[in-house]
Amino acid sequence: MQKSDFYFDLPKELIAQTPIEHREQSRLLMMDRRTGKTAHHHFYELPNLLKKGDCLILNDSRVIPARLLGQKDTGGAVEIVLLREMEAPHPDLAAPEAGARCSEIKSTTTWECLVRPGRKFKEGTKLVFGDGELTAVVTNETDGGNRLIQFFFEGIFLEVLERLGRTPLPPYITEELEDSERYQTVYSKVSGSAAAPTAGLHFTNELLEEIAARGIEIRYITLHVGLGTFRPVKVDNIEEHQMHAEYFIIPEDTAETVNRVRANGGRVVAVGTTSCRALEACADEHGIITPFSGFTEIFIYPGYTYRGIDGLITNFHLPESTLIMLVSAFCGRENTMNAYHEAIDLRYRFFSFGDAMLIV
Repeated sequence: MQKSDFYFDLPKELIAQTPIEHREQSRLLMMDRRTGKTAHHHFYELPNLLKKGDCLILNDSRVIPARLLGQKDTGGAVEIVLLREMEAPHPDLAAPEAGARCSEIKSTTTWECLVRPGRKFKEGTKLVFGDGELTAVVTNETDGGNRLIQFFFEGIFLEVLERLGRTPLPPYITEELEDSERYQTVYSKVSGSAAAPTAGLHFTNELLEEIAARGIEIRYITLHVGLGTFRPVKVDNIEEHQMHAEYFIIPEDTAETVNRVRANGGRVVAVGTTSCRALEACADEHGIITPFSGFTEIFIYPGYTYRGIDGLITNFHLPESTLIMLVSAFCGRENTMNAYHEAIDLRYRFFSFGDAMLIV
């Protein structure tokens, strides 16, 4: 299939720049994946749209303040976004000098990073953030143009990020958040994502309690979302696109629940494309889910046979993105594009802070 098969024209004013005041008040377009028939609801109605015996799978990954503003040790402003932690630091490069604190540094970690401006990030370039509380050195360049950067710090890295970092919002959001927690799900727990699993942003604790009270089971996976989620498909033939790798965990109790629910005739509804990708990456030909931790590069597009899920809750995605391709694989390209055009006509809000779809 061609990338252009997934293009649609979206009025700029429908790109939600800020979250709705009350999470559960967002609109919800419900679609029958087989017929394409749609109905229109609000997200707080979700408990009425699911059935006793169903199971929701949520991604409990938490966004880290992965955007860092700093400077080269020789001067010049730089900006980086942490994408994923690598296994081992570079053994040969020393920490840059940045005052007395550097002599006390005992900890190090290496991350793949998105960098700006790229020409300033040659191998061996030394970086300073804050007042030298965090220093770094560029160790390598990846095939995709990102950089491997080794960081030097005292204490716990995530605590340093909490002091120095900022929330990395998607490129189509131009306004700063007044409350960074609005770019976190209420159930976020495991730090590691560079972007939020946005289908979960509509849930409140009260809504989750109501869902559970209806006899609908709730289980969690962890998939750390990378900014590769927003990387555009640059090839015309989508089969030539190389998917980004993301780290995920499916706990034993989640796998057991999914298998039991489906064996009993219930539906497994993935909340977000991240939960969907995790389950599909671990489903065998019979749809049995196995506990797992590791990376996945699974690319789901029309022609793919779903094995791990029966329903999907997802936001409205960018034209020609891998995410709209995933949705099209689940309910058909024509059904997907028709639903998107209907949502545009009815002025639904799009993308991370926008409205949602329930596809069953």
